[in-house]
Amino acid sequence: MASTLPRLPIFEAIKKHDAMSTAVVHSLSGRSFTYGELVNDVAAAKDKLQHNTHGKSAEGERIAFLVENGYDYVVTLLSILAAHAIAVPLSPTFPAHELRYILDQSESLMLLSSEKFQDKADEVLKEGMETAPINYKQDKIMMGKTDDYVTLEGPASDQGGMMLYTSGTTSRPKGVLLPQSVLTAQSMSLLKAWEYSKDDVLLHVLPLHHIHGTVNALLTPLFAGSTIEFHFPFNASAVWERLAAPFLPTPDPSKRPITFLTVVPTIYTRLLSSYSTLSPDLQTAAKEALKPSSMRLNISGSAALPTPVKSAWTELSGGNVLLERYGMTEVGMALSCGLPFSSRVDGSVGWPLPSVECRLVDTETGQLIKEGEEFDVSTDRERLGEIQLRGPTVFKEYWRNHEATSKEFVDPEPGDENQGKWFKTGDVAYRRFIPPLSSSASSSSSSSSSSPSPSLKAAASWSQGPMYFIAGRLSSDIIKTGGEKVSALEVERELLSLPQILECAVVGLPSETWGQKVAVVAVLTEMGKTAGRKGGEWSALDMRRALKELVANYKIPQELRTMESGLPRNAMGKVNKKELVRQIWGEGVGVEKEGNGSVDGAACGVLMNGSV
Repeated sequence: MASTLPRLPIFEAIKKHDAMSTAVVHSLSGRSFTYGELVNDVAAAKDKLQHNTHGKSAEGERIAFLVENGYDYVVTLLSILAAHAIAVPLSPTFPAHELRYILDQSESLMLLSSEKFQDKADEVLKEGMETAPINYKQDKIMMGKTDDYVTLEGPASDQGGMMLYTSGTTSRPKGVLLPQSVLTAQSMSLLKAWEYSKDDVLLHVLPLHHIHGTVNALLTPLFAGSTIEFHFPFNASAVWERLAAPFLPTPDPSKRPITFLTVVPTIYTRLLSSYSTLSPDLQTAAKEALKPSSMRLNISGSAALPTPVKSAWTELSGGNVLLERYGMTEVGMALSCGLPFSSRVDGSVGWPLPSVECRLVDTETGQLIKEGEEFDVSTDRERLGEIQLRGPTVFKEYWRNHEATSKEFVDPEPGDENQGKWFKTGDVAYRRFIPPLSSSASSSSSSSSSSPSPSLKAAASWSQGPMYFIAGRLSSDIIKTGGEKVSALEVERELLSLPQILECAVVGLPSETWGQKVAVVAVLTEMGKTAGRKGGEWSALDMRRALKELVANYKIPQELRTMESGLPRNAMGKVNKKELVRQIWGEGVGVEKEGNGSVDGAACGVLMNGSV
């Protein structure tokens, strides 16, 4: 009997790809899997999944899973979508009690685990559960037939999708429900903006329980027919060796050049800091691998990118400028710089992506900031606005949390009701018109000719108008001091440009005089440890002197606290500022109440030497 897959866009796309083209590669072992094998293995895994649900239909049910990054993960995720179920990816690094919470809150029908994580699954399910998920121990996925015997049938349900959990910085994590239609819309938006193709080879070094690793670096390249090469967990030396492999004096014929890299700033900084440790041959080959002629697109996201890191990467790569974007769990990617290098303005995350509607709402007055009204002449200041979004890429709801869902959506303006509600991101930004750069700086990585390339023509349809500059979380990155508003991210960028600062996080502390005062927690460089008076540690006074010519006086931190080791961060490089303030200044001092804690593009600082 022939196997079937539902006629969903993701399976229609995968089925159309050349069955013999490579879909997935395991970087370390060199094993590869074709799109033909993927289609057959997904269909078989879907059937096995449904046979292990104790007679209950998987349609609309939550299927949580613990599977390592690689081919098995891809097959498992797609098989759940094929069963019209809701995939709930779990991080194997989470402690058992956190995984129990997600399983109970999602009321998952099943906890599926690969061979590698079956002991972890047993530990999670053995005690303390309010629900009783099926403990499904999945066998190692074997490559199936490569002949084209899988057929597509009409979709029987719209109940499938994926559910990711927010980081829960101030309350228990919330399940963000992303129906299949939303996942498709997010992928189609990126496919148009970033022009994934069947010729792309994407190096995947990210966790897969976040939107960045799942939609940007897995589902979208599958839609395009790209090759995804898994190299997880991240190791700087091993990644350099992989990037360099096709360009060594004796190249490895099995290693194709990496054309697409999308990672977090921490990874770029660790690659930069480890480059000098490579052998001369590796250094030469690695630089060749990073050139625009080799690597089509390098993207930075999930945390703010310090300008010095961006500049250092551009220099090392022979002019390959990092593309910055903004997104979050609830909306996927929302804003992005364009493919032309001239659109990658320092500190900017660009424009609304295709199919995304974006607006700014003044944080003080609640009024819509229309184009041309970005500057307040009465205060001689730029107007700061909350980013609000709508469109087919926005999530459906927080799972079984109507109150939280209602709180984060706002009704449209009168006369605009048919277009739907706006999602309040809790992030704030400035919007600025940036004059076009010179033609010499506007070349795209995909063309060197004088005539407009297809990339430039396509970009013109969406990457135009005023650009967005993220100021940070309204709740923790916007500091109100003496009647002025300070963007913590702006101050962090300036601090990170100083040779004395390795890492930093700018926070607001309560102040009877000013309402809040600006403070910073920093990790000093070796220079910073001896740059102070009489060869001592760099001080708050030294910091204020250094910043005097860089930012306005009211933005300069009044307090400086230092840490010996790196700032505490999560898997995507973000700092929980509320916890950091408690750690440094004690329980009696706290920043303002934080929002969802799920932002994917407006985090602080950057990790220079810690783990990802």
